[in-house]
Order: sequence, then C-alpha cells, then structure tokens
Amino acid sequence: MPRGNDPQTKVHFKGKDEDFIVFVDSKKAVQDWKNDKSIPLAQVVSGWKVLITHKHGTQGVMDTASNAVLDNEFGTHKEEEVVTQILEKGDVQETEEHGRQGDRNITAGPSIAH
Repeated sequence: MPRGNDPQTKVHFKGKDEDFIVFVDSKKAVQDWKNDKSIPLAQVVSGWKVLITHKHGTQGVMDTASNAVLDNEFGTHKEEEVVTQILEKGDVQETEEHGRQGDRNITAGPSIAH
C-alpha cells in the first residue's frame, strides 16, 4: 500500500447492486497479469480486501464486502475468484494524493486553548 504522496492504483468494478474496489500494485501489473495468467495474483493485488463503496463509484466510504454481498454479485465469496473477476471486468484507476490530510501540528495554533 503506498504512503504519503505516492500514487494509488485501484480496480473499480460496477456491479448490479454495489461498486467494488480492489487495490493493486500498479496499472502495469494488472495489464501484465491479463496477458499472462501464470503471474500469481499476490504480485498484482495490494492486500486481499474486496471493498464496496455503497454505490458511490470510486469515491466515498469504503467498507469490506460481506460474504453475502460477494455471493449475490459473483456467485461465490472465495476471495481469489472474486478478485480475479474484478481484475478481468473492472477499470484500472490511478490517483495521487496531494499531501496528507488533517492537522499537522495541533499544538501550534488556535485549536488548543492556552
């Protein structure tokens, strides 16, 4: 998983009832895997979590998909099969965070009463 200002790459799959997200190492890793399925998924996927965004596309709050949601959409809740389908049918998207969010130094400034 990237840190700080490093680009994040994810695969978004719009299902019937939910939007699914899987984080991957890079766009190139996904393309290489699509061309050569002998590449292990572990070298493509960045963490084995299938996330849902509650129909908010690639934005919004991401929650871990339940087995019931996965069964309804993919016919199985086996992570390897679900991730394979998302990688094959989904859209790869790269985003870059512009700095960290939140207070940087809460002791310097008006946020603390002196």
